[in-house]
Amino acid sequence: MSCGRRGRGSQHSPPDRPIHGGGGARAAAPPRHFRRQVKRGGSAEAANLLAAMRRAQEGRGRGWPRGRFPAWRGPESQSKMKANQGRSCTREREFEYKFSAGNQRFVLTVPLKFPVQENVSHLHGRLMLLHNLPCFIENDLKQFLSKFIEEETIKDYDREAEAALEAVKSGKVDLGYLADAWAKAYKETTLEHANPEEPSWDEDFADVYHDLIHSPASETLLNLEHNYFVSISELISERDVELKKLRERQGAEMDKVMQELGKTLTDQDVNELAAQHFECQQDLENKWTSELKQSTAIQKQEYQEWVIKLYQDLKNPNNSSISDEIKVQPSQLRESEEGNGRIYEEQRQLEESFTIHLGAQLKTMHNLRLLRADMLDFCKHKRNHRSGVKLHRLQTAMSLYSTSLCGLVLLVDNRISSYSGIKRDSLNRDGGSEDKSKNIERNQSNILPGEFYITRHSNLSEIHVAFHLCVDDNVRSGNITARDPAIMGLRNILKVCCTHDITTISIPLLLVHDMSEEMTIPWCLKRAELVFKCVKGFMMEMASWDGGISRTVQFLVPQTISEEMFYQLSNMLPQIFRVSSTLTLTSKH
Repeated sequence: MSCGRRGRGSQHSPPDRPIHGGGGARAAAPPRHFRRQVKRGGSAEAANLLAAMRRAQEGRGRGWPRGRFPAWRGPESQSKMKANQGRSCTREREFEYKFSAGNQRFVLTVPLKFPVQENVSHLHGRLMLLHNLPCFIENDLKQFLSKFIEEETIKDYDREAEAALEAVKSGKVDLGYLADAWAKAYKETTLEHANPEEPSWDEDFADVYHDLIHSPASETLLNLEHNYFVSISELISERDVELKKLRERQGAEMDKVMQELGKTLTDQDVNELAAQHFECQQDLENKWTSELKQSTAIQKQEYQEWVIKLYQDLKNPNNSSISDEIKVQPSQLRESEEGNGRIYEEQRQLEESFTIHLGAQLKTMHNLRLLRADMLDFCKHKRNHRSGVKLHRLQTAMSLYSTSLCGLVLLVDNRISSYSGIKRDSLNRDGGSEDKSKNIERNQSNILPGEFYITRHSNLSEIHVAFHLCVDDNVRSGNITARDPAIMGLRNILKVCCTHDITTISIPLLLVHDMSEEMTIPWCLKRAELVFKCVKGFMMEMASWDGGISRTVQFLVPQTISEEMFYQLSNMLPQIFRVSSTLTLTSKH
């Protein structure tokens, strides 16, 4: 690129150097008379030109990287440019702008590659700044540059269109392929030409189930789910009994071998027997796992087919046998027992409820509950011993496909694929069956403390969503802070609740499920105060996340905690949260 007068015998510069001054001289070094003129306080025009040449020489021009400066192009470079135009998709054109300053005429020549990807205003500003062009040509240069780019772009489009039409006329392009490509483009980009969306099975089943659970058939649905649960629970009990017998038999065999160790048997014999025992246990567990999966899959298919059929029959007014279909079926299965033979028992629950208002200006009412209960009580089926109908599950079933879901936070280790500890217990409590309407989506790699994965359920007693929060042994220490991964995990869980219509969430207040010796009264008070304050801050953030929706937060403490400790925590809660005070009206006689 250059700004100067054309002269006779002009030289064309190397492509990585800009040219300034008349005659197209090289910009390798400023002329000496320019330097003397600047030193002696010469003309401002000479000083500006010298500064621009130095910036260009040192590669400090704004916008144009070193080695990319536009340059004058002589006849040789112009002929090479024209020869290369047909070889690539990009074409290079020279933009030429002429202007006058006093008695002198100047020509600005800029090589541009088409199609021009840069914004015209940005390109114009860089030209003005790099070449120190006078301000009185700014608007005219921008208009001329925009017009040049628009005209040359249109010419390129016309040329490509003519080439495409010629290819079609000559038979180089298949018309059928071209028509298919156009039809695909129209379908993908234009709504009126797009194919209608196919109905989703999950959405259809959700609508059907929601209608039935709010109809007289709700009791029948709950009975059928209960029967499915009891049958799966019996399979799990049989599995546990068989595994227990196998371990006892293997233990007796190992004891006999250990008695003969050093006499007739060696360490290698013991290792071989241990390997055989392990393989037998794995085979038995795999057998029962396969049987449970097969049973739950059959139950799921039968349940969905029965629900759809019942819904269709209800829509048919001429069906006279519908009353028999929705008749409540008494449970014919006995109460299942846990592996140790203990029937689920209702333990005395301690509970305190509070109503609070949070917010700076527009306050939102929330409900808080402090409970002494087992976390898995929200997963197990509480039975009425005289009937299989679980009326306490009715509310959970009615809100299954709604905007008022219930969630629970379970503290787990970092192994997603393992089923030990509380994860195994939770599966046993819900009958081991998966979600009837939703598939569980999880990442199979290990996760870090503070991260969590989500499982969705339709057959648990009181919850729809389980948040499996990963924690480590650090939560049992007494020095965690508000920036601990477990605390930040609670914040992220509450944020998910706001964005996915989960209005009730149950949280372990002490961030543990079981008490241990190091968890003294001061330890519990300090941990509860930290969780209370952090959850309060997170709930105040909810107003910006969901616009201020009333929610219910349940703080759960382990069942082994003392009543004295429970009531100390109950007294702490209203001190941290702003509890709504009641107004008592009395009449004077």
